[in-house]
Amino acid sequence: MMLLIVEGILIGLLLGLTGAGGGILAVPALMASQGWTVAQAAPVGLLAVTLSALLGTVQGLMKKIVRYRAAIWIALIASPMAYVGVSLSHQISPVWLTLAFSSVMFIVAYRLFAHGSAEFSNPPCKVNPETGKFIWNAKTASVLGGIGLLAGLLTGMLGVGGGFVIVPALRKVTNLSMHSIVATSLMIIFLIGGISIGMQLLEGFDYPVNVTVTFVLACVSGMVIGRLAISKIPAGIVQKIFTFTVVGVAIYMMIKAVLQLV
Repeated sequence: MMLLIVEGILIGLLLGLTGAGGGILAVPALMASQGWTVAQAAPVGLLAVTLSALLGTVQGLMKKIVRYRAAIWIALIASPMAYVGVSLSHQISPVWLTLAFSSVMFIVAYRLFAHGSAEFSNPPCKVNPETGKFIWNAKTASVLGGIGLLAGLLTGMLGVGGGFVIVPALRKVTNLSMHSIVATSLMIIFLIGGISIGMQLLEGFDYPVNVTVTFVLACVSGMVIGRLAISKIPAGIVQKIFTFTVVGVAIYMMIKAVLQLV
């Protein structure tokens, strides 16, 4: 049980600091500590990550750093695209999809680390400096909708995506601060996760109470620590934490895929 608590705290901490990393790490963590299959671990991991993201969303809304209209718009586009991704996953080998996604993650990490914030000086989706909110027009709606399409598609095909797609994409196409990007990503994760949990409940998934409660509380605790810490960490450091996390997860995914090939 102690291993489960440590896993949950670390996952929540990472999610709180970077706006990503929850789902992709929760499932293998539960599989390792509980001896579960993916089908058993995924719903419990999703519930823990979604409730943790809710906490981060509420805090971000209170601080007025969540761009909630953008989050709702992206989530609305991403949710149906996830079903398209699931359909494609039955036609394309998941191993090659995972290798392709890992390669994309390495490229994203390199660009974030090498170029920093200078690359994003003239983004297509601009924030009004007086209000701190997006200037909504056809370009803003279409670009943010495109992020939803990509995030939903990858989530459906690989069972991942979420923050690992949303955070670097928002960093690329907006002039939001890194702290605002993380908070907005958490709201998107909460919205998409909430829809998925509702579907799982309708399908009759039976959550194992003891493990689920323990893991959820541990993740939420880690989220609290992460959200308290992020307010004291410069945005550049947060970006570097995210970058190194992306690299670590990309390596993990690539090794896992290669082992399936050999």
